[in-house]
Amino acid sequence: MATRQDTPMSCMVKICGINSEDAAMAAMSAGADALGYVFFPPSPRHISLNGATTLTERVPDSILKVGLFVEAGDEALENAIKAGRLDMIQMHGKESPERVAEVKEKFGLRVMKAVSVSTSDDIDAAAANFDGVADFLLFDAKPPKDSNLPGGNAVSFDWSLLTGRSFKSNWMLAGGLDPDNVTDAVRISGAPWVDVSSGVEKTKGVKDARKIADFIRAAKGY
Repeated sequence: MATRQDTPMSCMVKICGINSEDAAMAAMSAGADALGYVFFPPSPRHISLNGATTLTERVPDSILKVGLFVEAGDEALENAIKAGRLDMIQMHGKESPERVAEVKEKFGLRVMKAVSVSTSDDIDAAAANFDGVADFLLFDAKPPKDSNLPGGNAVSFDWSLLTGRSFKSNWMLAGGLDPDNVTDAVRISGAPWVDVSSGVEKTKGVKDARKIADFIRAAKGY
């Protein structure tokens, strides 16, 4: 069972929205535990199947490769899994618990379900519906009303909503994290994993190597 961590020293880090060799190299050299590929064309961080294949050739097996999808069909999932040699599927739309279980069984990979959070009721609902069904829960802030992106909006929520909570599934904290606030975010929430995208970019969709290194250092307590 995933439990609260008392210090950020054991925190694991996922850098999401990796769509270039420079970004992948920066994340890996800084000590990232997982890389996220966004297979969602409306996103400025979207990566093509060919792009994922090229990047994955440089990624060792020790680093998790996570594909982000928004209500994708089986064919799209299968193509991306093969292209990026994915280790985990991140479902970031309105997928049901039944769909999560179906994808896990069909593809034999771990599945992470993203949950939009603004109040404790959102966390309670996620626990009731997805805890123990998904391998990971990703707690992210609800997107602004004018955004067409389910994540990567640089918006955070009250981290204390997760203080002292434990889940059957492992879990990640996301939403508005950056090198300056991630230490506090981990300390307050007890997150065993953190996930960042826009918080380590110099422009939308373009990663900043220094910010990536600073973020990982802060999250892990180096």
